[in-house]
Order: sequence, then structure tokens, then C-alpha cells
Amino acid sequence: MKILLLSDTHSHLDASILNYAREANEIWHSGDFGNILVSDTLAAANTLRGVYGNIDGQELRKVHPEVNFFEVQGLKVLIVHIGSSYGKYPAPILEKIRTLKPDIFICGHSHILKVSRDPSFNNMLCLNPGAAGKSGFHQFRTMIRMEIAEGKVKNLDVIELGKR
Repeated sequence: MKILLLSDTHSHLDASILNYAREANEIWHSGDFGNILVSDTLAAANTLRGVYGNIDGQELRKVHPEVNFFEVQGLKVLIVHIGSSYGKYPAPILEKIRTLKPDIFICGHSHILKVSRDPSFNNMLCLNPGAAGKSGFHQFRTMIRMEIAEGKVKNLDVIELGKR
């Protein structure tokens, strides 16, 4: 299963993002879509799982939850928007991690690309795809693509979309 992981589009989609979205089996968005058109366009391109972010209004909050927890190919996945400052989880998120025991924890918000493991939680894979949009302080727009097979994440790649 091919996954495209992105975040913080802030109302921006371009042909490059959509090309990667069409190549995936699923698109996972960790919040700050910016507007419903971004969500609808991604959902039309492929299966979309996401969460709303702090800039997303009521229209998006009706479509996407604040926390998205699901299992795919034997892996438990937890997606939130505001989730980690390099291992320092907010109390409500820490409680969800302890209770749900995800294999993969995904967040956005910081616009900082991060791929790491947390040994405190069974070597949980922690992912922040950075920001795919043009708004914010980040210098480069990024996303992550990966495959999930046989209960493992494989072929994880960072996609650089160029300067914001």
C-alpha cells in the first residue's frame, strides 16, 4: 500500500502534489488544509484520511476529526495536528499514545520535517511531513511517501517540492 503523507497545505495545491496524490493508494493529511477545496480535491484524487488543524474552519471540522486513529495492514496509526515538540507530547496526546499504543504517530503544525522513532513507546515511528503549502516560515515545501507492507513501513522517502 502506497501512502502520501502531507500537512499544512494552507489552501495550496499544485500539480506536483496532485501527481503524487494520484500515485498513492491513500493520502494522509495531518491538518491545516486551509479550505474545503483542498480536502475535496485530494479526496477526489484518492482515498483521504485526515485531521483538521488549528487554521481549519467549521466546514473542514465537519469532514475531518481532531484525532484520527485507525489500523492499516496490521499497523496502528494515530494522526493529530498539534502533537509533538520532538518527543514532548502535550498531555492529551500523551494519554492517547499510552492508551492506543500506535505503531505510527503523525502530526503536523510545526512546518518542520521530522522522521524519528520514540524508544519510550515501543520504538513508535514519529512522522511530521513538514509543510506542503506556501504559507509559513519554512524554506522548503515537503511531503513524505512510504509503503506499508507485511505490517512494516518500507521505502520511506522525503519529497521536496521546492522553495515556498
